[in-house]
Amino acid sequence: MKILTADEMRRIDRMSVNRAGLSFYQLMENAGRQVAEFLLGEFLPSPTASQAAARIAILCGKGNNGGDALVAARHLLERGQAPRVALLASPEDLKGDARTSYQAYVQAGGGVEALTETGAWEEGRSAVLDCDVLVDGLLGTGLSGPVQGLLAQVIADINAARRRARVLAVDIPSGLASDSGELLGDSVVADATVTLTAPKRGLVFPPACTRVGRLAVAPIGTPEEILANDPALTLNLITARQFAPLPLRRGPTTHKGDYGHVLIVAGSRGKGGAAALAGKAALRMCAGLVTVATAAAAQPIVAAHFPELMTEALAETESGSISPRAIDYGHFAKLAEDKSVLALGPGLTTHPETAQFVRAVVEKFKQPLVLDADAINMLVGQLDILRRRRSQLTVLTPHPGEMARLLGGTSADVQAHRLAVAQKFAQEFGVFVILKGYRTLVGAPDGQVFVNSTGNPGMASGGTGDVLTGLVAGALAQWPDSPPAEVLSLAVCLHGWAGDRAAEEKGEQSLVATDLLEAVPQAWRELRAKIERDLPGSYYVVP
Repeated sequence: MKILTADEMRRIDRMSVNRAGLSFYQLMENAGRQVAEFLLGEFLPSPTASQAAARIAILCGKGNNGGDALVAARHLLERGQAPRVALLASPEDLKGDARTSYQAYVQAGGGVEALTETGAWEEGRSAVLDCDVLVDGLLGTGLSGPVQGLLAQVIADINAARRRARVLAVDIPSGLASDSGELLGDSVVADATVTLTAPKRGLVFPPACTRVGRLAVAPIGTPEEILANDPALTLNLITARQFAPLPLRRGPTTHKGDYGHVLIVAGSRGKGGAAALAGKAALRMCAGLVTVATAAAAQPIVAAHFPELMTEALAETESGSISPRAIDYGHFAKLAEDKSVLALGPGLTTHPETAQFVRAVVEKFKQPLVLDADAINMLVGQLDILRRRRSQLTVLTPHPGEMARLLGGTSADVQAHRLAVAQKFAQEFGVFVILKGYRTLVGAPDGQVFVNSTGNPGMASGGTGDVLTGLVAGALAQWPDSPPAEVLSLAVCLHGWAGDRAAEEKGEQSLVATDLLEAVPQAWRELRAKIERDLPGSYYVVP
């Protein structure tokens, strides 16, 4: 699902009008109807004959955002609700489609209170804000600076009213910058936001995204091919619906050999747990077979963790890490020859001899390759190795510190420019980059970047990255013919989804990597269910 700037959204709307035969008013009509449908379906209990209409207040500005909200008010009126509509402008200030929406609402029997000055708002706000649901239709995506004056006061009062009312924002919470995650000043803090056609950047990236609440995306008539076929649009939000083309359900006559064989090279003396976590995760991702190759000292520890894992002991250094002697006499080549995917890194240490081994594997073996943790650190100053692998599928899964070491910068620099860093590195070296952190990014060699919205702070715990390594490797093994960007996005989404379920049960403070791993089956079930119940043409709750 594409993520757009305000200018890109305006351009897409013009293309929808020119190519699809729509009018701008039709787009507004569709937008307001979708907002009303979301409010009725997600904010209100199922109506019964005995239930009174909910107390709904709708606050409208004079622009198109207010026009969308007025259309929503009319649809709510037609569905038996009695919304209270406050216009923070004079009706004479309404222009174009917003004015048409106002007139249609009034003709349908709706009443509007025009509160054009601070005194009028202060006199009427208690009555307006005494509601169950408050719809924010004040300001849209055209904001360029902090909100001031009357609307700033209204925004502050909306946020104060959240103690008793739920807030639904139309397209974007009023006061948020559309094109970034920056905070320009005070903004509405919403419980949910129904954005139109596609998410806006300010709804996706921090810190602004923390004020959005649940994010729903409502199609309003723009043909999907307009978005999909525009090469200038390179930013995407990962959603469950994008995985529908993947063969997620297994055929009745398949066997384990149909789902790939992952070789995970990980672990060292005292760090066998990292190898075991990655191996278990690959199995939970439904890889057909998983072998963990580790230092001889760690092999018994790994083997004891999970009986379904196969293990292989490799020659080790004096310190108990994998030695380059593991490659001698074709031993490792024999081990790797029938494997679908190689994953290297968790718990390897950065011993100089182990680094020799890792670099040799990266250079000599042609299978799809997943590099994490210590395997990434071993590439510092050796990035030409990645350039020489451009014809092979290579995935790096760094956290900001590891990315900074690769680039010779700081974690702060990486965090300040996450999107640009992931996109540029992936393009320059012809690799896929999974840059971990809040809003994990998947950067592809073609310049496309995919943003993940699942996950929580409880996952900032040792071992959760090892689980991601296994999930990524397991996904690549069983879907070798599917687009890698989709497969990697699935692994990242499922990783965060499982983390969210684990946090619900254990709490963020107590969450550990094994909790996440045990939540993967539930996450799988919920992901498949969401894909199957998704109805094209209706609003879509992310992810």
